[in-house]
Amino acid sequence: MRIANFIVVLTFKMFDFLIALWGEHQLWTMFLSAFLSATVLPGNSEIVFLGLSAKIQLSASTYFSTPILWLLAVATLGNTLGSITTYWLGRWCPSPEMNNPNAKVRWVFKQFHRYGLWVLLLSWLPVVGDLCCAAAGWLRLNSLQSLFFILIGKFFRYLFLLYMVIGYTFL
Repeated sequence: MRIANFIVVLTFKMFDFLIALWGEHQLWTMFLSAFLSATVLPGNSEIVFLGLSAKIQLSASTYFSTPILWLLAVATLGNTLGSITTYWLGRWCPSPEMNNPNAKVRWVFKQFHRYGLWVLLLSWLPVVGDLCCAAAGWLRLNSLQSLFFILIGKFFRYLFLLYMVIGYTFL
């Protein structure tokens, strides 16, 4: 009986902590979720972003209030830093051999040589985006240029999500 009571109390304390984190530290929650979503760990940043932005938009009188711009900036920053982490993990891998016998590896080389850094605009896509960032690091693409293209892709991802919230909130 004591163990059951302990588990119930622990569950309620954890629930209270999450409610406090969601309510008082919304930007930190968004940053952490966005960062984790851009790595190989699950983070569900879209759900957190949509929830927080809908809450802000329902109480706002303009489309782009200061809190919504902060949320957009924090989500973009967290997701970009998570992708840069994946980029550097790919960079730690041994340098690739250009005449690799594996057909899949040759296909990656061909696509990156054909499209270059523009592929990183797709870094917002689930799973594929993580692979693009890791492949960019593995192929030793320029880190500052990679950062720029990843940042642009992530920004437009959250801007699109924000457009969905604004469209449904104010129509």
